[in-house]
Amino acid sequence: MKKRLKVMVSAYACNPYRGSEEGVGWGWVTMLAGHHELWVLTASFHREDIEQAVAADPERYRKMHFHYIPHPWRYIPKGLWVKIGNSLFKPLIHIAYCLWLRDAGRLGTALHNRFGFDLIHQITYVGFRFPGHLWKLDAPFVWGPIGGLVNVPWRLLPVMGSRGALEYGLRNIVNTVQKKLLPGPKHAFGRAKAVIAATSGIRSEIMRWYGRESKVICEVGPPRKTVSAIVKRNVEEPFVIAWSGEHLPGKALPLLLGAMARIDESMNWRLEILGKGPLTGIWRQQAESYGLNEYCRWHGWVKRDTAFQIVRNAHVFVITSMKDLTSTVLVEAFAQGVPVICPDHCGFADVVTSDCGIRIPVKDRHSFERDLATALEHLDADEIWRRNLAEGALNRIKDFAWDSKAEQLNAIYRDIVTCNTAKDMGL
Repeated sequence: MKKRLKVMVSAYACNPYRGSEEGVGWGWVTMLAGHHELWVLTASFHREDIEQAVAADPERYRKMHFHYIPHPWRYIPKGLWVKIGNSLFKPLIHIAYCLWLRDAGRLGTALHNRFGFDLIHQITYVGFRFPGHLWKLDAPFVWGPIGGLVNVPWRLLPVMGSRGALEYGLRNIVNTVQKKLLPGPKHAFGRAKAVIAATSGIRSEIMRWYGRESKVICEVGPPRKTVSAIVKRNVEEPFVIAWSGEHLPGKALPLLLGAMARIDESMNWRLEILGKGPLTGIWRQQAESYGLNEYCRWHGWVKRDTAFQIVRNAHVFVITSMKDLTSTVLVEAFAQGVPVICPDHCGFADVVTSDCGIRIPVKDRHSFERDLATALEHLDADEIWRRNLAEGALNRIKDFAWDSKAEQLNAIYRDIVTCNTAKDMGL
């Protein structure tokens, strides 16, 4: 699409120096800014980081106009609010987010009255529950990438421990009720000119519950720098495994710990564990009970560049998450030339192929840990195969590059604008 459109974007989560949802928001708005002029509505607590990034490269961001909307109740994703988010009081954060969306809708209306946008795009949060209010405006509305619609298979709940099983079992029930009853998503899906699903599973759920076709575009993309060569393992080196994520039940690190407890004692290995959270202490105790502490390095949260270096020096990256979309860490591992072992479900099943990693079937805890241990032993024993998978990871990441996403998104935009122009002309 050659013409630069005027696009208003709602990206509550949008930060140049963070991963997860914030990284998704930043990746999508910077991708769009390469082709269109953007007015970005985002949370005010991102302001310092965004202005720092813009000041470092003003030419790159000259077509982006950021509007920072204060968060009700002085919310900021730190300290007490993090504890609330991991407790039974999490609905308070949802209420605060709804109030933020209300204010974003009011500002968006004023901006649209002033500038007359060609398109309006709701990006983050990617969850389906809160589509905001911008879909009500008299401009074509694009929604996505969308996530959150897929329930955790009931057979997987025991894998998460008693707390995780209770939490995600209740979430499944609430999720189903909300898909049936929430009016906001129904109205937004009905009004949207285009819908973007983060995974093929989400696409199926959107069709099932809302009768809408959607285009699958993976929500995450690689970091700006992708390595050009893989790391080769020398014979005397330990087999280095990396794992990263918040220490919550759904991330299921104990599955990897259980697998490592099964491997042959002669295997020389080390496990690099990134992240922390409410379950860090419990998981460290589990590692100790398995006799694994001497093999594990618990890094906690580190700077992003440091995390990339740790992953790059690993020989394989393992994902054990039982509830995710695609996961930023997956494509980040590929970008570092590291193959991935993951469960054969969620968005992982869309991304990981036999050329760049190994998907483990999820039937029950016992079989998953056994198959994961076997896969790790085989990779440890066959460096040629591991290197082929590492090369495959570097090739696979090209399919998820931001330029590729831009082409897909511009095709969607082009169809919408063409249809609108024809409609205006009475064709």
